[in-house]
Formats: sequence, C-alpha cells, structure tokens
Amino acid sequence: MNVRELVDRFNLTVAAGDAGLDRTVTGGYCGDLLSEVMGNAGMGCVWLTVQAHQNIVAVAVLREMAGIIVTGGGVPSPETLAKANAENIPVMTYPGSAFELSGLIYAAL
Repeated sequence: MNVRELVDRFNLTVAAGDAGLDRTVTGGYCGDLLSEVMGNAGMGCVWLTVQAHQNIVAVAVLREMAGIIVTGGGVPSPETLAKANAENIPVMTYPGSAFELSGLIYAAL
C-alpha cells in the first residue's frame, strides 16, 4: 500500500508533502516522544502522533518514513507544513485517535 491509498482508504486529509504520496508504507508506528520514535520507528513506516511542530518532519526524514499522520484533530503549524513540503514528507491529519487509526492500518497492511 502506498500513502495515497492510505489517504483514500481512511479519509485522511493531506496537509503537506503531496510529492511523497507514492511512497510505499511498510508498517506503522505510534509515539509522541521524539527520541523514542527516532530510536524505534521503522523505515518506510507511517507515523501516528499528536505532535504537530516542525521537528516531526526532521524525525521522519531521519528515519526515512513514508509519512506522518497527526491524530486527535491536531493541526500542524505553518512551519511544519513548509518543512514537509521542502522534504517531500506527506503530513496528513485524522480527527480520531491514534489507537483507532492504528488498528485500521494494521488490519489493512
């Protein structure tokens, strides 16, 4: 499954990083502590987090993630969106919880 298919299947809102929507999703990761995510998230994963500041993009680039989903109705800052566009990292939003969405993604993969 690629990021675009994930967006369509789960009605995610793409906030930035349209150029990266064809990235392959190899798994998922839920976490909000950046150092923990940097140490444990798999490459190619889609990251579910409540964080919305620009440092999430740096972590996604470092771990070569497929994309970031900001859950819980969070809204990424303008700086986050600009950085995501510059790095071609898809940033999506989801109004529900990370728990709910992670179960759906797990079942789909």
